[in-house]
Parts: sequence; C-alpha cells; structure tokens
Amino acid sequence: MDWIRLTKSGKDLTGLKGRLIEVTEEELKKHNKKDDCWICIRGFVYNVSPYMEYHPGGEDELMRAAGSDGTDLFDQVHRWVNYESMLKECLVGRMAVKSAVPKDYHEEKKVLNGMLPKSQAADPLAKESPVSPSYDWFQTDSLVTIVIYTKQKDINLDAVIVDYQNDSFRAETIIKDYSYLIHIGLSHEIQEEFSVRIVENVGKIEIVLKKTENTSWTCLGHPLENHNLFIPKKDTGLYYRKCQLISKEDVTHDTKLFCLMLPPSTHLQVPIGQHVYLKLTITGTEIVKPYTPVSDSLLSEFKEPVLPNNKYIYFLIKIYPAGLFTPELDHLQIGDFVSISSPEGNFKISQFQELEDLFLLAAGTGFTPMIKILNYALTNIPTLRKVKLMFFNKTEDDIIWRSQLEKLAFKDKRFDIEFVLSAPTSEWNGKQGHISPALLSEFLKRSLDKSKVLICICGPMPFTEQGIRLLHDLNFSKDEIHSFTA
Repeated sequence: MDWIRLTKSGKDLTGLKGRLIEVTEEELKKHNKKDDCWICIRGFVYNVSPYMEYHPGGEDELMRAAGSDGTDLFDQVHRWVNYESMLKECLVGRMAVKSAVPKDYHEEKKVLNGMLPKSQAADPLAKESPVSPSYDWFQTDSLVTIVIYTKQKDINLDAVIVDYQNDSFRAETIIKDYSYLIHIGLSHEIQEEFSVRIVENVGKIEIVLKKTENTSWTCLGHPLENHNLFIPKKDTGLYYRKCQLISKEDVTHDTKLFCLMLPPSTHLQVPIGQHVYLKLTITGTEIVKPYTPVSDSLLSEFKEPVLPNNKYIYFLIKIYPAGLFTPELDHLQIGDFVSISSPEGNFKISQFQELEDLFLLAAGTGFTPMIKILNYALTNIPTLRKVKLMFFNKTEDDIIWRSQLEKLAFKDKRFDIEFVLSAPTSEWNGKQGHISPALLSEFLKRSLDKSKVLICICGPMPFTEQGIRLLHDLNFSKDEIHSFTA
C-alpha cells in the first residue's frame, strides 16, 4: 500500500519527466546500480530504483537483473505478478529493435525480451512485412488480462476486433495489411463484457476480462483454429457475429437508416473508409452484401471512440423492391438479428497526411463512405484548405441528407457541395447530367497549383469505372485517386 500511495503521489519515478524513450542494449547496461537501476521485462524497460525498498524479495534479488533483461528471472520467481500495473509509473520505454542482416541467413532466430531482434531482415522478403506480434496473459482474483505486443507505434482501437462466443475467445489485430489472431477456448467462464485499451506509444493492447468466479486459472485455455497466426489479411476468412436491429427510419422515399447493436461480448470499430458484410439467410441460402457504416447524423461532431466501446453501427441502405437482399432486410422487425462481418477495405488514414484539397465524387448510396471521411477530414486534418463533394442522383427526392449537407457547407467555409441530377424536374436550377469531362474539369480545381490532392469516388460500378478513366484523362495520378469498391 505504501508503494501504491507513492505511485499515485505524482512524483516522477522514472527521472524522465513523463517521456517514454526507446532504449538500446548499450543504454540499458549503463543503469546497473541501486540508485540507478533499469530492468527490461518482455521488451519494456522500467526504472526500478524507487521500488527497491518496497520489493518483497529484497534489493539483492532485483539487482540480479540490473541493467539487463530480467524476463527469465521474473518468470522463474513470480510470473503471475501483474508487474505492468505495479510498475506502470516506472516505465522508461521499450527496447529498440536493431535491424541488421546476419552473416548466415539460416542462423537461428533468437527471441530477446519477448521481441524479435536484429534478424527480421534475415529473409529478404520479411522486410516488407511487419514484425510478428506476441501475447501474454496475467490474472488477479477477479480479472484476466491478455496483453498483445504489436511492436508497432500508433495502434488504434479500431485495429483490434474481439469476440467472445460459446467459451471461444477471439482477438484479431490488424497491423498494416496483416492479421494477428489469438483464438482460444478459455479454461473458465468469463462475463460477457470486457474492456480493450491501448498504450499507443509502445503499441501494447490490453484486453481485460472479468472472471465469473474468483478462482485462480492454471492456464488461459487451449488453442483453437489459426491461433497465434500472423498472416496477410487477404488470406483470412470473414468472421461474423449476430447483431440486433435497434431501429430503422426513413431518410428518403427509398433509403433507410438502420441501427444495429453489437453483442456485449464484441469489440468492433469499423475504420474510416472500410466496409462490412451483412449476412441474411433467405429461403435456406446465406446471402451476403457489403455496406459502409455511417454516422447517425452528418452534423454530429466526429470524435475518437472512447471506452466503453461503441456498441451501435449505422447503415444507410437503399431498398430495391425487386431485389433479393434489401426487401428481406426491410422486413426485419426491431429485435431481429443480422450477421455482420469484420471490416474489410484498403483505405488508409495515412492518405490524409498533409492533404490540402479533398474532392469527393458520389452517386446515390455511394455517398455512404464519404460521410465519415467528410467528418474526419474537417475535424482532423490541419493542412486542409478545401473539401468539395459532387453528389450525383436522379431526382431531388433521391438526395440523402440534403439539408444536413447544405447546413454543413454554411457552417464550414472549407466545404462546398454540388448536386447533379440526371432526371430533374423543370424547376431544378442546379447542374444536370452524368459524370463527364466538362463537369469534372470545372469541379476539380486545386486551391494552389501544386497542392496535395485526394479524390475519392464511389457509386455503381459503371459510374466508378467511367469516373476513374476521366480522372486519368485529366492527369490525376493513381496515388491521388481512391475508388471504393467491394
């Protein structure tokens, strides 16, 4: 308790004034005295000098690992101790991973500090893929914490998807274009709700499970299919969970806003620009369709998800009376269930870096991926000068969230909206027609001659294909164009 009081006192226990650093092996070796003692455990370095007098095993025991990797010693003595919680105020940073090509390509890869050192470049192809993550687990009387060490900085909550169904625990972490899966049949029951938190600057993910009974677990459980596998995302199958229909409301004469609730035992946040698949069983056959989640309103300010996890997913869906899938979706009653897949898509937030001009081309419900992009861009890109949306529809009645778009353009002078109708009434005073060189060349004007530009396009396949051809004709490069297709 004395130690806990000290950690909560606000005193700087690392000597680094709150900074986290990468520690080389050479630097670690220097801190090997009682009044300056750094120890590495599982790739993370702690200044344990302030803890010396509080350590139940005494100072000499701690000094055995001074200035070195103490992981093995720690595991031999008390692996179950939650050192991360006890020493979190003493965290100096993580070990720097050296990158060097060993002389012998077939040399055994040794694991140091729970991290792959030096030899990730042993295979020339490995340079293209991230370092494989690892995981560990710890427990208290009432909690089990599963820790995933991604070895990547800037991991976000939307990179982690967690499901607990029928004693099966599944946590998928998306790192660049790779998937790391933990898939375990847990040895004991847990409560449905859990928490997911991230230490971004060290790339650590903590999933905290609540035990149903306060008993000690001798093991986490047994491995299930593809457990501890790190493979390209494209090689993984789709995973579904059943979500409950909470509400549906009319947006236009043929488009509705559906609200679905995730199970309490699921953590899933769909990254911006990505879609999921909705699955229904219709006359004994599973039918799957891709949809992009939206905000519940265009004007609600974009905010990063905070704990507790967001439990609701919204979709704007056009109902086709002669279709197979959407009428069935529309006939669902409140409380019915729809299966939703994990997110898919190749849009990357990094495309927004230093962006100055953002142009959005949308036709019909191709507007849906633009909603979160629009909100994110206007809220989170400091370099942004201009966002323009050209929205193609048949008639005025087909325009989704027209009044909200017009209010947003009035509220934020960086945003402009242009509506283009292919079958307007005689009263329509706006632009008419289909996507064309004349419309695009006038619309796609940079704010500066060499400003950094991104053009996003989404709609029916003929619209998207024609749009991409026209953009290339206007000398926009492949890197300046992102098309949403599923």
